[in-house]
Amino acid sequence: MKRSPGSRKAASLPELTHQRLNMYALAAAASGASLLALVQPAEGKIIYRPANIQLMNQNQVFLDMNHDGTNDFSFYGMSVSRRSISTFGFRLTASPAAQGNGIWGMESNEHTSCAARVQKGTRIGQKRRFESNRVVLFDWSGGPNGGTAYCPWAGKNGTAYLGLKFTVKGKTHFGWARLKVEFFNGAGVVLTGYAYETIANKAIVAGATADADASSAVLSPVPRPAPASEPVTLGTLAMGFPRIAIWRREESASELR
Repeated sequence: MKRSPGSRKAASLPELTHQRLNMYALAAAASGASLLALVQPAEGKIIYRPANIQLMNQNQVFLDMNHDGTNDFSFYGMSVSRRSISTFGFRLTASPAAQGNGIWGMESNEHTSCAARVQKGTRIGQKRRFESNRVVLFDWSGGPNGGTAYCPWAGKNGTAYLGLKFTVKGKTHFGWARLKVEFFNGAGVVLTGYAYETIANKAIVAGATADADASSAVLSPVPRPAPASEPVTLGTLAMGFPRIAIWRREESASELR
């Protein structure tokens, strides 16, 4: 005897399947929330500007680190060489141009504080000694009867860095200035670039032109279909976001083999 169409009962999914589907929905929601939490804009970055500025015999040279119209530092260099009487005198100083600014200094000689000759890769931050007054990069003079040389930049050719700190709206930022020095026929010093960290109180590495944190921001990968060798099952999805993350790592490892 055939049953009439009206006598049929609606088919229902097993209770276990209902539970798994509910767990899958919760896992998908958690995954979406985790993705939104991970995709956040990186805060701050290093601002770098190349330059080609002569510092010797140019009267006073000012440096505006963040180009806000306020001078942050100044340089004053003098170079005198008289071959006829075998005498020379080279002197270069740097000064903070605003209150709260400073230049990484070191031990003082009998004249004044010296500017540290910072090597590339050195960390410039709060624990350094910053001088709020004028510092000397080199003070080097000589003649027939001898001469004197003060501060670590004197007589050293090549590129090195000044460690700097300056204030923006009352907050401290760290930076560097790169100088190329040549002592041959006189003293030539060129400011070849400078940079600063936009995050207040965050240290910067001498020579760094890009913020490591900003360039390596970790974003959650966009979900993609499982490879044919290991399909994503309802049971895997029901286990939630942690199991999905494990599967992704396993998949990445298989791709490298």
